[in-house]
Amino acid sequence: MPETIKLAEYLFARLKQLGIGAVHGVPGDFNLTLLDYVEPAGLQWVGNANELNAGYAADGYARIKGIGALITTFGVGELSAINAIAGAYAERAAVVHIVGTPDRPTQDERRLVHHTFNDGEFGRFAQMAIPVTVAQVDLRDPRTSPELIDHALRQCLLHSRPVYIQVPVDMVSVPVSAEPLQSEIRVPSTERTAYSDGVIDKILEKIYAAKQPTILVDGETRAFGIVELVQRLVELTGWPSWTTAFGWGLLDETRPNVYGIYRGRFDTPSINTFVQESDLVLCFGPHFSSTNSYVQTSIPKAEAAIYITHTEIKIQDQTFRDIPALFAVTQLLEKLDPSRVKAYTPSTDLSRRPPSSYSEAPKDQPITQASFWPMVSGIVQAGDIILGETGSAGHGCRDMPLPKHVRTFVPVTWLSIGYMVGAAQGAALAQRELITASQYHGIQSARTILFIGDGSFQMSAQELGTIIRHNLNVTVVLINNDGYTIERVIHGLKQGYNDVASWRYLQAPAFFGAKEDTFTAKVKTLGEMRDLLETEAFIGVEGFKMVEVIMDREDVPEGPLAWLLQRQLGATS
Repeated sequence: MPETIKLAEYLFARLKQLGIGAVHGVPGDFNLTLLDYVEPAGLQWVGNANELNAGYAADGYARIKGIGALITTFGVGELSAINAIAGAYAERAAVVHIVGTPDRPTQDERRLVHHTFNDGEFGRFAQMAIPVTVAQVDLRDPRTSPELIDHALRQCLLHSRPVYIQVPVDMVSVPVSAEPLQSEIRVPSTERTAYSDGVIDKILEKIYAAKQPTILVDGETRAFGIVELVQRLVELTGWPSWTTAFGWGLLDETRPNVYGIYRGRFDTPSINTFVQESDLVLCFGPHFSSTNSYVQTSIPKAEAAIYITHTEIKIQDQTFRDIPALFAVTQLLEKLDPSRVKAYTPSTDLSRRPPSSYSEAPKDQPITQASFWPMVSGIVQAGDIILGETGSAGHGCRDMPLPKHVRTFVPVTWLSIGYMVGAAQGAALAQRELITASQYHGIQSARTILFIGDGSFQMSAQELGTIIRHNLNVTVVLINNDGYTIERVIHGLKQGYNDVASWRYLQAPAFFGAKEDTFTAKVKTLGEMRDLLETEAFIGVEGFKMVEVIMDREDVPEGPLAWLLQRQLGATS
């Protein structure tokens, strides 16, 4: 290895070392020379329709591969992406946001240039990034740039949250030391102490004493890198286990003691009573936003819960700090004596009733939320990625039984409408990279299936072009219910502000460059839906395809949305 390397080469070599295979983003005059170094570094340049979608895509990519990256230009480009970066921060996606900035003389001399407020102040945009990133670095000195890059990337991995790296135009090709590249970036390890041993022993005591135990897995489990360890614990104990919506898909639902999503008071009475009456709830990666916790009703009783968080363990009213989740769960598994764990078989049936069969329903019957989701769930195969956009799609898809190694995206906390189109592109790209590298559980082919409403789709439809251009295996199932149904059930059931334009949705693939033989279909009745599900061109794994499903504008899945609709109808009657 040479003693020096160009700064851009160093940056992209580090990204590749971390497992990033593709960089999302949009070209702009302050990042163009930086982009010259992406593909020579062995990285794919994706090229998105806009910076917001690029941020969504980098987020989706990161949730599948562990870390993602995007490049934008200074000012207008980075501010277009900042909503996506904020969502990645809220929901712990490790995204590296690289911003090409004006050259150092321009900034130092406070020149009046474009993409600024025309006042010579160049630092405002970096200040805007501070609340939504865990590290911010400005590469202005060749002597310190490698160290700053490594610091930012380490913080990104450590916290599984976005970081912000500024690269001035005149710094792109300056030589920097290549020596640090000989050592990989690693997250600092945690050493055992008497303090940490005491906390782990306290948890083990409660495990051995538990008479009606439960395991609850939330979405930050993924960010902490403990999914496989928690799965082992679920298998070793055999205890009844659920996930939150954010954690859905992280556990193997084919195991007999894994029951899907726990929905608090919106769940079956037997399930809700069981969890709330448990004398021990081991909760991993808690993320109890109102939307993820079913309006706080799925949060376990404090006196029974043990929370394993990023760097803390909470047992009842005591909080034990500086015990990272990875260390804690590793220690639990090493110390656990399975012979002392009481085998527990629930006295009540915790399985939800199987979905109703619609095979005998009249063929000309309209498709409803209640009929659609059980019917379509059969297309999901091992290794697929399921995305349910904010709205009825994000709630309806939760009743799908999941085969092994299926990952899911549903509304969690940020709920930026339109997120899922970009996220589907990033997730599908990450999925393909893992399959190509034979790192996808031995699975040779899989799809990314996006369920999205018409209103959400109109927010970010341009990213269909990126999906098509890169030949990604994405199936788009668009639910056309004539506007913002989720907004209608919250407020304004009959109001015009919840309407959207009536698009010819199935012309979108052709408009965005799809081949003439791309599969598209429109279904309005149960008969048409049944025929679709028997069509090989639709259920096959390979290639982009799009289906439009017509539903009533006031029809919503059972659960919280139906409850909101009932309130709306009561208010307007």
